Amino acid sequence: MSLSQVGKSDFEIMYDKYSGLLYRLALSHLQSAHDAEDAVHDVFAKYISTPHRFKDNVHEEAWFVKVTVNHCRDILRKKKHRNHLSLDEIHHLKTEEETENSGVLEVLGKLSERYKAVIVLHYLEGYSIDEISFMLGISVSAVKMRLSRGRDLLKNLMERED
Repeated sequence: MSLSQVGKSDFEIMYDKYSGLLYRLALSHLQSAHDAEDAVHDVFAKYISTPHRFKDNVHEEAWFVKVTVNHCRDILRKKKHRNHLSLDEIHHLKTEEETENSGVLEVLGKLSERYKAVIVLHYLEGYSIDEISFMLGISVSAVKMRLSRGRDLLKNLMERED
């Protein structure tokens, strides 16, 4: 335990350890800072409400990633039935567009979920193909194929944007 973790609860340690990763993952899926924050809070609420015993840090991290991706998919499914923007979303649109990475995030948001998750985990979060395979519960060859196809799709979408 590091000196900065002395006096922190187990939850605070877990939140410090995973909240950034989960937020970036949720933001890439949901394309809304507000929804991404809500998703991260929901994942941690689920973590608190159900006792977990993980074999090791790898299993623990895989659980957080998988639950976050699945929760984002649920949110997006529910949003398909909603055809309006809330006032909060309208307010955040301008702010999000002003960030320097908004173009990349916007294009990334156009990818299907299967490609988006592996691209974010590999290129933005730095996970290996084996780690992504374990986290998402898919084969190594499936991760490689999704990365390859996702890169091609991203390239085509970026060229169209320019």
